[in-house]
This record gives sequence, C-alpha cells and structure tokens, in this order.
Amino acid sequence: MTNNTFNDHMLEVFLFETNELMEQLEEQLLHIEDSKKMTKENIDEIFRIMHTVKGSSAMMQFDEISHLTHSLEDLFFYIRENGLEGIDADEITEVGFVTIDFIRNEVIKLEQGKVSDGDAGSLKERIVLMVEKFKKPKNNVNKNEDLNELLNESMESDESENINNDVIENSDTAYEEDKNKSNKKLYEAKVIFDEDCGMLNIRAFTVIRNITDYCDNLSYLPEELMDSDEASDIIAKNGFVIRFSSDHEYDELKNILKESLFVSDIKLDMVSDNVEEEKPNDDTKNGDIEKTDDNLAIDVSGSSHKKSIISVNIEKMDKLMDLVGEIVITESMVINNPDLKGIQLDNFHKAAAQLKKLNNELQDVVMSIRMLPIAATFHKMHRIVRDMNKKLSKDVELFIYGEETEVDKSIIDNLGEPLLHLVRNSMDHGIESTIDRKKAGKSEKGKIILDAQNNGSEITIRVSDDGKGLDKHKIYEKAKAHGLVAKEEEELTDKEIYSMIFLAGFSTNKEVTEFSGRGVGLDVVRKTIEKLGGTITVDSAINEGTAFNMRIPLTLAIIDGMKVSVGKSIFTIPITSIKESMKIKNEDIVKDTSDREMVMIRGKAYPVIRLHDHYVINTEVRDLTEGILVMVESEDNAYCIFADTIIGEQQVVVKPIPAYVGKCQNANSGIAGCAILDDSNISIIIDVMGLHGQIIK
Repeated sequence: MTNNTFNDHMLEVFLFETNELMEQLEEQLLHIEDSKKMTKENIDEIFRIMHTVKGSSAMMQFDEISHLTHSLEDLFFYIRENGLEGIDADEITEVGFVTIDFIRNEVIKLEQGKVSDGDAGSLKERIVLMVEKFKKPKNNVNKNEDLNELLNESMESDESENINNDVIENSDTAYEEDKNKSNKKLYEAKVIFDEDCGMLNIRAFTVIRNITDYCDNLSYLPEELMDSDEASDIIAKNGFVIRFSSDHEYDELKNILKESLFVSDIKLDMVSDNVEEEKPNDDTKNGDIEKTDDNLAIDVSGSSHKKSIISVNIEKMDKLMDLVGEIVITESMVINNPDLKGIQLDNFHKAAAQLKKLNNELQDVVMSIRMLPIAATFHKMHRIVRDMNKKLSKDVELFIYGEETEVDKSIIDNLGEPLLHLVRNSMDHGIESTIDRKKAGKSEKGKIILDAQNNGSEITIRVSDDGKGLDKHKIYEKAKAHGLVAKEEEELTDKEIYSMIFLAGFSTNKEVTEFSGRGVGLDVVRKTIEKLGGTITVDSAINEGTAFNMRIPLTLAIIDGMKVSVGKSIFTIPITSIKESMKIKNEDIVKDTSDREMVMIRGKAYPVIRLHDHYVINTEVRDLTEGILVMVESEDNAYCIFADTIIGEQQVVVKPIPAYVGKCQNANSGIAGCAILDDSNISIIIDVMGLHGQIIK
C-alpha cells in the first residue's frame, strides 16, 4: 500500500467520523437549548466528542481544527470539574454552534480536495476568554459584563494572563492542576474493535492519541502502527495491547479508551498499584509488552450484542447496483431469447425460474444495503429553525414524524437542499411574527412539521406550517403580470394557482432577505424533486397554513413497468402509476369546452394523450376504439394514455437519457429515462407527472 493511498484512506475515515461527531455535537447543543438546562450527561458527551476530534485532527495535522477543539474541550472540562454555577448556557451553546460551522466548512474544503486553511484564532480566543471569565471570583464579576468588555480588560490589564495560541496548545493543562503526582499505578489494556470496521491500525493510533495526555511510560503492541501492513492483522487477531502508568481513576481511563469509534470491548487491568514496584524485565525493550496468557485473553462478554458494521465507499455501492442492473437485463435477454421460441425446454425454464428468484433476492439485498433512515436529514432542520428563530426574532418549533422511514442513499443525498429551502420558506414567508400571530388569535409559538411515510414503492414527505397561508389571488396577479398565465382566475383550480409559485423567478416576497426573495428557490426545489422521479404539490388555507407534499420513489435504479407499443416504438409506463387499462367504444369519446379529447369512464370524463401525436410517431392505429387506453394517476389527477397495444409487464433498469438528447427535451417532455429491453432495443420510460403537464398547459 502506498503512502498516498494510505493517507487517502485515513482522510476518508477522518471526514466520515468528523461529520458523524459534528451531528452528535449539534444534537447535544440543541437538546441543551430546548431543555433550557445542561446536564452532566451533556457535558460528558460534548467533552468526549471534542477530545476525539482533537486527537484525530492532530493525527491528520489539521492544526486549526485540533487547537479549536482543544480549547472547547478545556471549556467543558472546567464546567465538568467546577459545576454550572455562574455558567451562561446560551453563551456556551452559541460558541458550540460556531465551532461546528467552522469545522464543517473545513471538512467541506477537504471533501472537495482543497486545503483546510480556515483561521479559528478569534474563536479560540473567545473560548479561552470565556474560561477566564468563569474562573473569576463571583464577587468581582459584573453581571452585565459582556464578552467584548472582558476582551478589552484582558488586553489592557498587566495582571491578566497572556492568552494566545501557546495556552491552547498546552496539552490538557487543566487536568494537571492540583493532582497528586505520587503513587501512579501501572495499567495494561486490551482494546477490541468491531468486526470488519477496517483500518485497525488507524483506529489503534486514535486510541493512543486519546490516552496520551492522561498517562506516562506508554508502550503498545504492535509497535509499528503506521508503517506496517501487518499491524491491522495483528490487532484483528490479538487485540491492541497498551501498557502505561497514570494517576487518573480507573473508570476515567476506561472511558477515555472507549472514546474512539468502533471500539467494541475494553479489558483494563491494574498491573501494579505503584509504578516503583514494577521491575522492568531485562529482556523487554522500550515499547515492548510482556506477553502472558492472561494478557492475551480476549474478554468477549456481551459480544452477542456488538454491532458488526463496515463503511463502504458509495462509489462501490453504485458500481454494485449497476452490476445488478446489468444482471437483470442479461437474465431477461437469455430467458426471452428469440432463438429459444418453439423449443420444448422444461429443464431450462425450471433453471431460469430459479435464476430469476435468486436475482430478485440479490436485487432486494443490494437495495436494502443502500437504504438509510431519513432521520439524519430531518434532524438537520432543527439547526435551521434554531438559527432563523434568532435572526428573525420568531418563536417556531419543529416537529418530526416518520424519521425511521428508509430511502435509497442517492435519494437522501439529494433531499437535503429541497427540505432546507422549504423549511426556510415556511420560517420566512409562512409563519408570522409573534405579534401578528397574537393579533390573529393564534398561539405565539409557530409550528413546522416534517412527516415521512413509506407507501410501498415510494415515500411521501410533507413539510407543513401553521402560518398565514398562501394568497391565491396575489399569486395569480403576479403570475399574470409576468405573462405566465393566459386563463382567467375563475378557470383555474386552487392547486393550479398554487403551483405557479414553482415557476422560475416567481416570488411573492416584497423584500430581499438573507433567506428568500431573490426569485430563486422553489423552482429549484421542483426541479430537484422531478430529477429524483418525484412530484411536489402545495396545499394552503388563509390563516391556517401551507403544506408541501412530495412523492418520491424509494430508489431510482430498477422499476416494474408495463410495456406498450406505438408504431415501431416501445414505451414503459411505471406500474405504480397505472390504475387500469381498457378498450372503449365511440360513444365513450367526448370533447371539453376547449375541444380537447376526453373519454367517459363510469360517468366521469378523463383527458387523453395520444403518444403517437405527442412524440410524432408513425402508426396505423389512430382510432381510439382500435388501440388501448391505459389510465394513469398523477398526484390526485387521472388521465389516459393512448397506445397501439400492451406488450406486457417487465422489470426494467432505469438508465438516464444521454446528455445530448436531454438538451433537446423541454420541461414537460414526459420522459423519465430509458431502459434496455430483452432484444437489446431501447424503451422510453414515461414520466407520468411530466406528461400530465401537457394537459394543464
């Protein structure tokens, strides 16, 4: 393994774990703000997170992140040791959120292949000043003294401590104060990592980084962690063995060893209660640990409950999904090979049925691996609501339901931005100020609800608020002024008017703010959802609120479709959108007031779209009574697609439309992608929602 490859793996682990830890830190800070109190558990958890990030960032030589987390670690150590008296929790959480933002910005740079070059100097100094303020005797502290006054005081006073990066860079100085230096005990620890967590030498190095500041005379096996390819194998077989002396308590040391991610078990033994009593073995070199049977015994108590998790690069998962898709296509080509027609092949068909069963199971397993709960994406919105509450002087609470709903990783990766903008829209446009809500007889506290539900092959996500609602007359007038609508307001339904807010450049906000009003936003949300193969609609009522409803497929890779023919072309209609198919008679055909073709089915009229007209395809089947009508549903609307014949149902792998073809498409082309058929020909996959757009134009 080359150094570059090794470093790439280390960076990948660092970025993944740091993102995870920042989410955990954000949850802790939000919990403190919501509960209006700070518990011992909060403090211990935040201290653990900071200590872990400090060690890993120092290992990667990202000094600004390391020094910043070190200073915040010192702050929470002081709180942990001295209690909460005189501590301003709001001030603590605010600096915590700023720290998260700084670290996330640096992580984004690293993910993009850039250099982590942020300067956290002012933030580190701010944290150090907070610690100094808390250390001041209570009778000398002016209750109204703010941080800026303290900063000026610290700069002007000759007696104040010299606060600079040197202070921050000292290793956990707070831990060394007033400690009893005598009677250090000698410990030996064996660290066992989760199965298949990978890169055990890096995990072991992180453990060393975490414990270094709390001990002396540190040695470990294997000795060569970073330069030996065998280190991971040794650790997997025997565990990671450490020996050190320390005057810290047993439980504290064990907790520190457990701080590293993917540690499944720790066995910590006190070899001697006095370092002086431990006589070194003449044959033992510095860094070696005597190997006894007891030392190498692995404590597997509770091992049945440990998680076996492996982190896999998403590109490998995408490649695996592509291969499964190709297997599905190849299986269909083999089973439906025209060379086999008319031949009696009982054993072949029996084997083919078994192959199909196994392929379906393989597909289900691969898709399940890619499925992740939507909770993490939802919970990120807590931070948005919190920040906007402060900046807009509003009082809004976020409620989350259905967070356990699982969606394909590719869907989750693309959902963050649309949800972010919808929540911002509700905060900025939808929910009134506390004064206006009070005047309207509402609760002063606004409400935003995120709700997710699994409906078979798709997920429904609803973002709703209890704000002022949308003014459809105002929306219509603005759309008309911009030449976006030709019909009169009375001819349009409420949903058709509300849908105008998704038009590019449309905004009802009179003032440009930090969050909205620039004419960009909801159109981007709609486009993103449509790229995911989904739809978005809006419902609203004056003084009651607004709700955005999104329907998105659980996965974009493989769908069940119904193949229909139009001339020599084959189209695939997603099975989930089909209500029924039928033949009709002449008396069932009617026209609306705009001379559009309709068909009467059980007393109700449905619009008809002829695929041969829409896509300009030559076919001899032009009479509605000769072809087939497939009724499909788009949102709450149904219409009929006219084709020559139905060929049959088939599971197809969705392939994107080539870029040069996509450029020729308009927004409502009605094409969702394409699929390779049994005979290697291409079938166009119908976008039922996009095709419906042709009816309502």
